[in-house]
Amino acid sequence: MITMIAAAGEKNELGKDNDLLWHLPDDFKRFKQLTTGHHIIMGRKTFETFPKPLPNRIHIVITRNKNYKKEGAVVVHNIEEALKIAKDDNQLFIIGGGEIYKMGLPLAEKIELTRVNGTFKDADTFFPEFSKDKWQLLSETVHQKDDKHHYSFSYQTWVRK
Repeated sequence: MITMIAAAGEKNELGKDNDLLWHLPDDFKRFKQLTTGHHIIMGRKTFETFPKPLPNRIHIVITRNKNYKKEGAVVVHNIEEALKIAKDDNQLFIIGGGEIYKMGLPLAEKIELTRVNGTFKDADTFFPEFSKDKWQLLSETVHQKDDKHHYSFSYQTWVRK
């Protein structure tokens, strides 16, 4: 199954200057729980935001740069190559950024979306719009704002109809 996993604001904001717009520790824990043991597909800029590769995951990095090499990453040049490498994984994840999500949306069967309750006018990267005619909300769990989370948010699981 191909799953896109992201945290996005109310207007689909993802980040600015290759960084997130919020700090949600419980969302990081959920991301780790869902993606551990699986292939994670991302763009080069997303990969380079990690201080080091995430443990217990296979990192597939899509880049147009034919000379790009990084330890801890399998480098490919399009999403089809990435999917071929991950073909034996029954639950692979597309983790961003914005351009990679756009490429992945027509192929994805599931979206694990953390919807952050806020709008972020400085954002420069966005999650693609997806049609409620083609996707069904399977579950939603609300997380209130607290001393560790400056924003309330909800975990939403969407499946293709």
